[in-house]
Amino acid sequence: MIRTFHFGAMAGVLIAVMLMPCASAAQTFTLDSTKGLQPHDVTVEAVTYNGRKAVCVMPAVAADAESAAAKNGEGGGIVVLQGTSFHNGSIEVDVAGKPRAGTSAGARGFVGIAFRVSDDPSSFEGFYIRPTNGRADDQLRRNHSTQYISMPEYEWSRLRKEARGQYESYADLIPGEWTKIKIEVSGVKARLYVNKSPEPALIVNDLKHGDSKGTVALWIGMGTEAYFADLKLSN
Repeated sequence: MIRTFHFGAMAGVLIAVMLMPCASAAQTFTLDSTKGLQPHDVTVEAVTYNGRKAVCVMPAVAADAESAAAKNGEGGGIVVLQGTSFHNGSIEVDVAGKPRAGTSAGARGFVGIAFRVSDDPSSFEGFYIRPTNGRADDQLRRNHSTQYISMPEYEWSRLRKEARGQYESYADLIPGEWTKIKIEVSGVKARLYVNKSPEPALIVNDLKHGDSKGTVALWIGMGTEAYFADLKLSN
């Protein structure tokens, strides 16, 4: 079920002034069904996970056939939320990600959000988390718990090579458990917040697509079994 809230057009100077506090539009997606969801290179199914209604998103190919090539950042895909239009504002959603059964040892449970998705669904900005890195015994892996990508030109591997440490950071994560993420976007800047922390886990001051607009999508990476619930979008 998708619930959408729209604020009506404001006519006249006096009315515009009176309604100014409500000038931004807000949308809520309960994500308890697949209605209005457009998958690209993934499957999407309505489920109940850890006591909550959600959608499960997984790569469209069998685990043992997944390519290691980085596609959509980690070899996964997206699910576009039809009818969304996003420029500046915030996106909040609860996610849970874990490595898919039978996948490679490099799987991290990659799960996140793509925003400002263009008409070509391979072009977007995105933030995601690597849940298995959050409490790893290796500090370097911990430092790679969150990630920014800008597809198709700036995959995680290119960003790590050209600006090591600038586009990824640490966050405390547990594979398979619900994690709240919030993304705030303004112009060419974006911030990722994890689990209601008042401070951002990751700050990006140079979004690679510039001050663009587009839709919003659920994002997963290679070898992932991911769940999404209760997305809130504010412009």
